[in-house]
Amino acid sequence: MWHLLEPLHALLYYAPEAFEEAAALGYDTGERWPSYFAWRAAPLGAAGPVRVASAFYSFSPATVTRYVPAARPAADPADVLAARLRAVDRTHRAVLGEDAVADPGLAEAAALARRAAEAAGTAGRPLAAANAALPWPDAPHLVLWQAATILREHRGDGHLAALLAAGLDPVESLVSFAAVGAAPEAVFASRGWSAAEWSAARERLTARGLVDADGTATDAGRALRAEVERRTDELAAAPWAALGPEDTDRLADLLGGPWLAAIGSGLLPAENTLGIGKM
Repeated sequence: MWHLLEPLHALLYYAPEAFEEAAALGYDTGERWPSYFAWRAAPLGAAGPVRVASAFYSFSPATVTRYVPAARPAADPADVLAARLRAVDRTHRAVLGEDAVADPGLAEAAALARRAAEAAGTAGRPLAAANAALPWPDAPHLVLWQAATILREHRGDGHLAALLAAGLDPVESLVSFAAVGAAPEAVFASRGWSAAEWSAARERLTARGLVDADGTATDAGRALRAEVERRTDELAAAPWAALGPEDTDRLADLLGGPWLAAIGSGLLPAENTLGIGKM
């Protein structure tokens, strides 16, 4: 279900319509990170770099500080949230198509996804809680996007708990993920860790017997990452158990068309740190 919903959420970070909305708010759109941090952190309110780095986890604090000012942000969080919905509306109409946005099947998918999202517990899950506290929009395609967002942040918050339980700090979580071949190391450079920080993390993992000197995961390292993923799935299961297998299967069927449109849009990168599009 994550694979089917994540592309619908992630279009926000790459679509030209979203960059146009961000530029109108005063954000630099010469690169995607200023708007990425604005869109994703807006539900947290006027959160400074320490809070955002804590919730986002895998980004280096220096990178977060670069894009999330400690003082007054470029735009009020309420204005960012309103622009975020406009960006999603415009993007989904452009990518999915007006006919798909108006299709009764999409409205059915939105209702099912909302039921799952409303069953997602938010205790100890700051990003899920912040998004779940927002009012629901009226349009079905926006309901579907907000549900996808709550569910992905619910899963992400649980993933951080699994990483913490595995004793993997923010940079170690990336080094260990690269070590199992999740993506080339260069892809993780976007998180902003220096070569020295990456090397030090690799040395720590090598000392634990999790990574070889060349950066490849050992059997123990692969087992630990597999346990992290198993625990992440386990912690993300409650919304789908609440929705039930029949309705979950129905939602999966309904999401096929929107998923293909999002993946086929060419907006999402073929190589990424999340595994979008890899089934």
